[in-house]
Amino acid sequence: MIDLRLLREDPDRVRASQRARGEDVALVDSLLSADERRRSSGVRFDELRSEQKALGKLIPKASGDEKAGLLKKAGELAAAVKAADAEQHETDEETKRLLLQLGNLVHPDVPVGGEEDFVVLETHGTIRDFGAEGFEPKDHLELGEALGAIDVERGAKVSGSRFYYLTGVGALLELALVNAAIAQATEAGFIPMLTPALVRPRAMEGTGFLGQAAENVYHLEKDDYYLVGTSEVPLAAYHMDEILDADQLPMRYAGFSPCFRREAGTYGKDTRGIFRVHQFDKVEMFSYVAPEDAENEHQRLLEWEKQWLTGLELPFQVIDVASGDLGSSASRKFDCEAWIPTQGKYRELTSASNCDGFQARRLSVRMRDGKKVQPLSTLNGTLCAVPRTIVAILENHQLSDGSVRVPEVLRPYLGGREVLEPISK
Repeated sequence: MIDLRLLREDPDRVRASQRARGEDVALVDSLLSADERRRSSGVRFDELRSEQKALGKLIPKASGDEKAGLLKKAGELAAAVKAADAEQHETDEETKRLLLQLGNLVHPDVPVGGEEDFVVLETHGTIRDFGAEGFEPKDHLELGEALGAIDVERGAKVSGSRFYYLTGVGALLELALVNAAIAQATEAGFIPMLTPALVRPRAMEGTGFLGQAAENVYHLEKDDYYLVGTSEVPLAAYHMDEILDADQLPMRYAGFSPCFRREAGTYGKDTRGIFRVHQFDKVEMFSYVAPEDAENEHQRLLEWEKQWLTGLELPFQVIDVASGDLGSSASRKFDCEAWIPTQGKYRELTSASNCDGFQARRLSVRMRDGKKVQPLSTLNGTLCAVPRTIVAILENHQLSDGSVRVPEVLRPYLGGREVLEPISK
């Protein structure tokens, strides 16, 4: 959530942010009104409590009619205090409810617009000309089935559409990717983490996934648990309700977890293969930093992602995501999109998001610098979303005979194997 003081001092900035996101601007005025009622009710409660305490000191000293009058007034005050306390609680809850609906403040440099209004910042690598090489590229599913690596038919039989099995070299390729990603993250100073896949509502709400993203979250109603769509959620909640010393920062974690997404609203989109699925594994970077270091850390996360994709020898571009496509918790987001030959376009493989103090305030994660205690900043960055990375590797590194060249960075994790070959030619 944003700082209420900032809302009071500069409501026009918050309105502009809501407008850039394509979200409800009227929410700002509703929140300002609720906050004013909350503060007024708090003042009223404090005044009545002070009067009640003062009266309580007079009663033992009084007698006769005076005491009777004071006792009567004490009863009236008690009722008034109770009503003021209830009003204070009610207005406080209403303010919190509205505040949780408000997205993070959009960074001033973010391009304004929707999903297609991003700005390309960089382009890396060379797109292969398969025509010049004398063959038509196959898509990842055709390649994966020939390699004995991907089985979507049995995935659908067992679990339904958008599920799959990774088999044989497909399973080995996932393990190689995960181990290589964790090795890079560990070398960069991240602490490896295996995180829970089920979290309580506060963790999911605290990271901002129960707002506009709620339709894509799986909820186990009987137990009131949520399946995470990314290890960002348990990593953000790891230090929930804690105060970290400033000299401990930055704190960096690399989480590996299964991820679950309903993919609501994507009917008919990316239904072939394993690009857009309901369950997948991912290595996620997560940083806790002092607020003044957040923008620099954002660039660091992006550099680690670029290092990873360069090591996989993939052509990719870096985009500055537009305001309407940020998600509620990010103030700015950079995506790395790899070239997918059979689609003829770049597709998202990694994201790096700066959430400033938005998640920290919601989860009560603070830092102590001397005597000062304040919310810190959180950032997250995908290092390896496994299925999409497999898609990009198979399609970009395929050979004319249907085999696939293994990028050098992965070979030590695949027993030195240089090529993945079809199980039958």
